Amino acid sequence: MNANRELIEAIAREVIARMGAGAPSAGAAGAGEDGVFETVDQAVNAAAIAQQRVGAMGLEERGKMNAIIRRICSDNADELARIELAETKIGRADHKAAKLRNIRLVLGAEAMKTEASSDASGLCLVEYAPWGVIGMVLPATHSVPTMASNAINILAAGNTAVFSPHPSGVKVAARGLQMFNREIQLELGVGNVITMAREATIQNAEQIFQHPDVALLCVTGGPAVVKAAMKFGKRVIAAGPGNPPVVVDETADLDAAAKAIIQGASFDNNLLCIGEKEVFVVGSVFDEMMETMTRHKAVRLTKDQIAALTKVAFVPAEGGKLFVNKDLIGVDAAVLAKHAGVSVPADTELVFGETDESHPFVDHEQMMPFVPFVRCADVDAAIALAKKYEHGFKHTAIIHSRNVDTITRMGREMDVTIFVQNGPCTAGLGEAYLSFSIATPTGEGVTTPLTFTRVRRSTTIGSMRVV
Repeated sequence: MNANRELIEAIAREVIARMGAGAPSAGAAGAGEDGVFETVDQAVNAAAIAQQRVGAMGLEERGKMNAIIRRICSDNADELARIELAETKIGRADHKAAKLRNIRLVLGAEAMKTEASSDASGLCLVEYAPWGVIGMVLPATHSVPTMASNAINILAAGNTAVFSPHPSGVKVAARGLQMFNREIQLELGVGNVITMAREATIQNAEQIFQHPDVALLCVTGGPAVVKAAMKFGKRVIAAGPGNPPVVVDETADLDAAAKAIIQGASFDNNLLCIGEKEVFVVGSVFDEMMETMTRHKAVRLTKDQIAALTKVAFVPAEGGKLFVNKDLIGVDAAVLAKHAGVSVPADTELVFGETDESHPFVDHEQMMPFVPFVRCADVDAAIALAKKYEHGFKHTAIIHSRNVDTITRMGREMDVTIFVQNGPCTAGLGEAYLSFSIATPTGEGVTTPLTFTRVRRSTTIGSMRVV
């Protein structure tokens, strides 16, 4: 079986080499290992060679590449999740596997379209053309899911990509990338449709940002990496930070709200950028809401326990500014409880407690399975605080209410990219198409294949009309 596989691989390499005749030499790309190269220049060159083939493919072949990536993610979800957790040491393996299985929800070639219009003067076609090679930055929080999601989008649009993984997730990124490339080459005869340099460094990321053969950048990460990408003058699709607030008003189904908040905020130990980070509850139902939370594997911390946790969760810097302690990002709720001085069952999904609005856990995107609850005079005050502590990121906001007018008012006031009513944060992606790049700073929103295209207009005058 292995001998046959090696023979097939050899034949596939020979076929692609012949198809590349007249194109840039494959040797110019350097010797890679199923898309992993020693240098950024080699990785970009290989992706540029592959893009000539991918750009010339019809939607059926691009759809086959999409299907391969979806299949690999589904079939290897548990294995890749274990590898990612072992390397990054953040989150939960079962939830990481769920993210990979949900790659089936990412839009691919089926989203591509051509628009046509005609009148007495002629015919006009509007087509969505590829950019070429796209430089893509991956976060540590969702290394392979973000790679797979982006790869499906960009390949459907006729592009290829060179990835810059986070240093904490570079090994699992390489593993996933090689699996995707290997199967795509075996089935379709084109290699290196997605590439990366073996080492994940700031220098390599900057080389991708400024490489003349990289046409477009897509950055998923914090403000620093987004700012770094933007300084090179290329168009950037930026998936930036979030600090999603939740509002619970006096009309809400409190039991459903509690279940939803726990489900969303505990998912992968609150690593999701769309995850519930702070909750503003109308005072008349505050105590009942807090009691309801404890019925669903959430443990309430006292004021003193929250103070103890806060001392560990935030690190002071010069000028009194606080930074999130990276050692606690994505740890289990039981670990946070231990730092708070209390022992809780290992299967505890979430810890929570009451704080004032100025508390660091409210102000910061902490990415830990602890959620602060703030008591508010009324729903107007709750919405105002939600807007304040979303920080204008225009990312995600959530409300639990039966009042349609209140829901509508908050949606307009928040002006976010994802607005969820009466559900967990995950409904903002799981109820429609999925992407792990949510472009909030640059406004593209939840990315699709069309996000990575150029609009091309072709006009024919006085002919090509049949009516």
